[in-house]
Amino acid sequence: MSIDHFAHKAGSYEQNRSRVDNVDNIASSILNAIRFDRAMHVMDFGSGTGLLLERIAPHVGKITAVDVSRSMNGQLRAKAGRLGCTLEIVETDLEESDLDARFDGIVSSMTMHHIADVTAMFRKFHSLLKDGGFIAISDLDAEDGSFHGEDTGVHHFGFDREWFAESAAAAGFRAVRVVPASVVHKPQGDFPVFLLTAVR
Repeated sequence: MSIDHFAHKAGSYEQNRSRVDNVDNIASSILNAIRFDRAMHVMDFGSGTGLLLERIAPHVGKITAVDVSRSMNGQLRAKAGRLGCTLEIVETDLEESDLDARFDGIVSSMTMHHIADVTAMFRKFHSLLKDGGFIAISDLDAEDGSFHGEDTGVHHFGFDREWFAESAAAAGFRAVRVVPASVVHKPQGDFPVFLLTAVR
């Protein structure tokens, strides 16, 4: 069983104003880039406490939340009745497992830097989407390692945008686009965040 790197912080996760503001910005960028509708079934990869998906929920019919952290999933489960759509929570490590469902889209916020093999995950996303399905994946620009002050299973200190886009294209995605999405303000500096969108 994987280590729950967020067990000690799940209960206070949303008290960080900078974190909440960042996800607000990411959600706005996604909503500007993607045309959602109430027939859609969307997966939120690395859903955590649901900061992103609760902003997407009023625009879709169902969200499958995928996260390896039991503690974060517990926080999300408490929100289920307040969301604007049907919620399914799947507690699994998607690097090691697969899902039977096929989705209209996949969204993700600040999760890919926790993934060891990013190109393999893009291939998995491609396999989990219906034809014409989209991805909207947000993460950090390349940084010097100072963004995380503790070990939360980080494999990448952000990403070069061009490399990230090429990885998505290599997995079979088309219409790949990367745009600025947010800036995280921390005492140790400002950290730009981008949004990648693409279509299967």
